[in-house]
Amino acid sequence: MLPFWIALQFLSSLPVRLPGMPEPEQLGRSLLFYPLVGLLFGGLLWLLNTLLLGAQPLLHAALLLTAWVLLSGGLHLDGLADSADAWLGGFGDRERTLLIMKDPRSGPIAVVTLVLVLLLKFTALLALVEQGQGVMLIIVPVLGRGALLALFLTTPYVRAGGLGQALADHLPRRAGWRVLAGGALGCVLVAGWSGILALVVAVGVFVGFRRMMLRRLGGCTGDTAGALLELLEMAVLVAIVLV
Repeated sequence: MLPFWIALQFLSSLPVRLPGMPEPEQLGRSLLFYPLVGLLFGGLLWLLNTLLLGAQPLLHAALLLTAWVLLSGGLHLDGLADSADAWLGGFGDRERTLLIMKDPRSGPIAVVTLVLVLLLKFTALLALVEQGQGVMLIIVPVLGRGALLALFLTTPYVRAGGLGQALADHLPRRAGWRVLAGGALGCVLVAGWSGILALVVAVGVFVGFRRMMLRRLGGCTGDTAGALLELLEMAVLVAIVLV
């Protein structure tokens, strides 16, 4: 189970301590457990949603969003901010885009992007609370982290060395596709037609954003992976409450 603990430590702010430095093969296998980490997040959010039933809807939604952000420690929001700055400031140039993504500072476009994404997530969560669609709190985190697995299965990693390269090089690909298929089936079984809609939207966002990465960078980075997760979760939540 070490690959699961590696995935949980990397993707969450939960107090997970590993026994030592993982081997590259274990890092690669940890990607297979990303959807399971999403399921854990979803279960915790669903439980919080149940405990908050009867609370004032605005506060209910705000607490759900706060818990959602805290569970991941803002990791993917940081990637979204860096990607937003780089995409605008890179002026279409690959090397400039990669350089800006390494800069820890955030510019105005990063702040605006974070505000808009969190605002859309909050209002979508508010609508979910009012519509009683708490089951989607389980589905969406699974789809978001499943998208990370799909990204590493299908897209070159453009920064040589480091954790991302180890993940990409040692990912068991056949097992990865089986995990994705199982996760997709689980979403449909749990949420029915809403699960199918969520899958369609998630695939659409994944394909579109992956194409942008390939055109600009020739592949993905850790920051663009985080941006993909945040935008995909936001899009699925919004789509569910609009349809």
